[in-house]
Amino acid sequence: MIKVGIPRALLYYQYYPMWRTFFEELGAEAIVSPVTSRVMLQEGGARVVADTCLPVKIFIGHVLSLIGNCDFIFIPTIRSIRKNTYNCSKFLGLSAMTRAAVPEAPPILDIMVDVNKGRLRLYQAIYRLGKNFTPYPHKIRQASLDAWRTQLKYRYMMSNRGLTQPQAIAKVLGTSTPESQVESPETKTTIAVIGHPYLLHDDFISHRIIPRLKQANVKVLTPEMLADTTLESAVMKVMGRIQWTCESEIVGAGEHYLRSDVDGVINVMAFGCGPDSLMMDVIRRQATRLRSTPFMNLTIDEHTSEVGIITRLEAFMDMIYRKQRARVAVCG
Repeated sequence: MIKVGIPRALLYYQYYPMWRTFFEELGAEAIVSPVTSRVMLQEGGARVVADTCLPVKIFIGHVLSLIGNCDFIFIPTIRSIRKNTYNCSKFLGLSAMTRAAVPEAPPILDIMVDVNKGRLRLYQAIYRLGKNFTPYPHKIRQASLDAWRTQLKYRYMMSNRGLTQPQAIAKVLGTSTPESQVESPETKTTIAVIGHPYLLHDDFISHRIIPRLKQANVKVLTPEMLADTTLESAVMKVMGRIQWTCESEIVGAGEHYLRSDVDGVINVMAFGCGPDSLMMDVIRRQATRLRSTPFMNLTIDEHTSEVGIITRLEAFMDMIYRKQRARVAVCG
């Protein structure tokens, strides 16, 4: 059986169920790299220039961990998933960067996804990818349809049932939910944590921000729990139009949650990320203007101290608890 390696980084959190379904329907086995570790970061960072952003350094580390365990490594080029809207440049050159940084890696399976070029180009790209596993077009078509149905189910689990991406992955694929994602039924405080999935749900990068909040009996809301239409509407209120995909994840979720009844909003971003720095500033300005919901920004890199994150998180939660007690006292 052909084994296809999938790095547990970057777009993994958004599309893994769909990718796995596609490859398994074609008779291949999807091999996922282990969870992120300090060794992965060090090895990945040693292969790229110092100015490379943290998520890409970790991605390269995940690719290195797959060497010897698979026949191919799947690294799609996701250029655009919405008309006239584009992804960050790191996604556009990811496969080429990986080939240059890790020349000893197994053959890389690449597929260009750009809705601006029309459906025909996308279908042709899917068939070229599928031909690595079968010569029969009808099998490739069926595999792609099954994969898309899986993606729709995955998206439904998050936006309609309020599951985080790790929870939804476990639900869709029939595996056990990670213990760190189990939420206490006794939650009195709601915190929205916004940012890219590859930051929020990678416990090494984020220093387990979401699990820590859940252990403190906090209900956690994330961008993927909002419907696409809700995110787009929120972005339009702030910016007038959507130009980057990351705007929906950060600006859309931030604008929505700042105007909702959550008790606080935490934004997580990677140091050195240009798009993130712009989007965070937009949300920070909104939070200052609205003055209704406590807001905290956490910027992380490979040198970020776990103790520092915990200290800031505890201080933020103490502020929210004081605000809640004051509100109860006034009402009482």
